[in-house]
Amino acid sequence: MKKKPYLSIALVAGLAVSSIGAQAIYAKPAETAQQVQPFNVFDNKVLDKINVENIYNNIEYLSRTPRVAGTEAEHKAIQYVKEQFESYGYETELQEFTFYGYTAPHTVKLSIDGYTGEIKPKSFTYGMDGNVSGELVYAGLGQTSDFEGKDFTGKIALIKRGSISFADKVLNAAANGASGVIIFNNASGELNGTFGSPSDKYVPAVGITQEAGQALLQKLNNGESLNAAIQIEGAEAGMRTSYNVIAKKAPTNKNKSTDGIVALGAHHDSVPGAPGANDDASGTAMTLELARVMKDLPTNMEMRFMTFGAEELGLIGSRYYVSQLPEEEKDRFVGYFNMDMVGSRDAGDLVINTVDGSQNIVSQTAQASSARLNGEPTPIQTGGSSDHVSFYEGGIASGSFIHRPLEPWYHTPEDTIDKISKEKLQDVAEIVGTAVYDIVRPDNQGPKGNRGKEQKVPHLYYEQDVK
Repeated sequence: MKKKPYLSIALVAGLAVSSIGAQAIYAKPAETAQQVQPFNVFDNKVLDKINVENIYNNIEYLSRTPRVAGTEAEHKAIQYVKEQFESYGYETELQEFTFYGYTAPHTVKLSIDGYTGEIKPKSFTYGMDGNVSGELVYAGLGQTSDFEGKDFTGKIALIKRGSISFADKVLNAAANGASGVIIFNNASGELNGTFGSPSDKYVPAVGITQEAGQALLQKLNNGESLNAAIQIEGAEAGMRTSYNVIAKKAPTNKNKSTDGIVALGAHHDSVPGAPGANDDASGTAMTLELARVMKDLPTNMEMRFMTFGAEELGLIGSRYYVSQLPEEEKDRFVGYFNMDMVGSRDAGDLVINTVDGSQNIVSQTAQASSARLNGEPTPIQTGGSSDHVSFYEGGIASGSFIHRPLEPWYHTPEDTIDKISKEKLQDVAEIVGTAVYDIVRPDNQGPKGNRGKEQKVPHLYYEQDVK
C-alpha cells in the first residue's frame, strides 16, 4: 500500500475529528500541505521508532505452541509478556483472576452406517463426553419449531448451522429427547465452535463440514435410514487461573498533564490446537512494540498497555479488568484501542470494529491517522467478539482493529507464523501508534474522559457462535 504523506485539503476538511488537539489546524480550509506538515512531525516521533521485526519475532516466540487459558503454556506466555514490558522499563502488574475452564477432548469420533464419505468431526468448547448412538433424524436449524410433532427420543439430531447459537440447538434437541447432535456448517470449511458456557443439559455433539452434512441430508431425503454413533472422551472442566498483564506509563510533564487514561492492548490466549500466530499473538506483539515505542516519548496523560487472558472463553480477562476499575478511573478513561488478528496475509482489509457501529474517539483518531498515512480513513464496522466489548460495557470508548474477512486459518492449527504479513503489521502499528500518540502528545491539552452508559452485550462476546 503506497503511503501518502499529507491529507488532501478536501479530506482534511471532511474529517470530523472533534477529539484531537489538532482540530484548530484542520479547521482552516485554506491550509496548504506545508501548513499541515507540522502536525505530521508528531507522527514521525512514532513512525521512526516502530520496528516490525520486533513484532514479527515476538509473534514467532509466542506462537510456538497453543496458549489455552489456564494452562502452563499460557502462563509461560504471560511471563514472557511481563518480562518484555519490564525490559522496556515499565513497572508491570499481573492481575490474577479465576474462571471456569475447559479442556477439549482427546477423542472425537463419528460413524454413520451407510455413509462412506470422509467425516472429520469436531467437538464444541464446553461440550460433554459421551458414547451414544441412534437413528439419524433431520431437525432443520434446531429451533423449537423444528422439533414440533416429531419423535426424537433416543435419536441423533442432524442440524444445520444458523439462526440460533450452537448451544441452543443442542439444548433444544436434548429437551426433545435426542441422545446426540450433529451440526453441519452452512459455509465451506470445518466447523470450530463453542457453546459459550457450560451446562449439564448438553448431550454429546459434534460439528461437521457443509459438504458432509448435505450428503447425509440428501440420503435422508431419499428415504434412506441412517444410524449414527458419537464418541467423545477426555473433556475436562473446572476452575482455572489466568492473569492480565498491565504496564503503566505516567505523564512525563505533570505540570501540563491531563487526568485522562488511554489504553491499548490485546489478548494473549489462543484456542486449543491453534498456535494463534494471528489470533492473537499478532495483537500481543504489537502491544509490546507500541509500549516500547511510547516509553520515552513525552506524553500528557497516563497510558496503559495490557494483554488479557481467557478472551477466547468469553472475554473473561478484560471483563474482570473493567469490573475491578474504580469509578474514578472509569471516569478518567479516554479510550481503549484493541488489536485482535492484525497480521494475517490471507485476511481481508483492515477495519475498525466498534460495538454499536458508531464513531468514538478511538475510531475518529484512527481514521484521521490512516487518512494521513494511507490517503483514506480505515472503514468502521459494527462488531464485537473481542476485548473492546468489555470496555464498551463499562461505558469506555473503544474500538478493535482487525482484518475482514477473516483468514481461512482462523482457530485452526494452521494459524502459524508463516501466514503473517509484515506489511500488514507495519500498517496497523503505524495507524494505531500515531492515533494513540495524537491523543497523548504533550501539546494536546484534551480530551478528557467521556463516560458512556454501562450496559451488557453478552451476545457480542463470541464471533457468530464461534469466537
